[in-house]
Amino acid sequence: MAMQVGTQGEDEPMMEINTTPLIDVMLVLLVMLIITIPIQTHAVKLNMPNGAPPAVHKDPVVVTIDVDFDGTVYWNGEVVADRSSLESRLQQVAAKPLDDQEEIHLKPNKLVTYDHVAAVMASAQRLGVTKIGLVGNEQFIE
Repeated sequence: MAMQVGTQGEDEPMMEINTTPLIDVMLVLLVMLIITIPIQTHAVKLNMPNGAPPAVHKDPVVVTIDVDFDGTVYWNGEVVADRSSLESRLQQVAAKPLDDQEEIHLKPNKLVTYDHVAAVMASAQRLGVTKIGLVGNEQFIE
């Protein structure tokens, strides 16, 4: 606690406020806040393989999906008519066991809007395709 030092007449009111108790309370509240905030940990969950790797290594089959600037989707260079035919092809890939699934390489054009690429990725995720990756990201560096 702080103490008022100095001479002051009996009839004069005290014009200064004692801020020491206010500061003490604020410091205690600050310490309590720091103690009670949980530690933020950022974790990315990955599905890691279990056991030993297979003895025979075979190269995976790669399917390239290109998304053109106007949203046209190409499956290994062949134009896909609509979204339902794309989903039927993705469903065929997802129906295979995980070890035999083809790798999907998604290659968007530099000028395509995000909606078209996100729609392809959402369809693949919803249908259960697990081996998918974006290819050609070096075009977006500029």
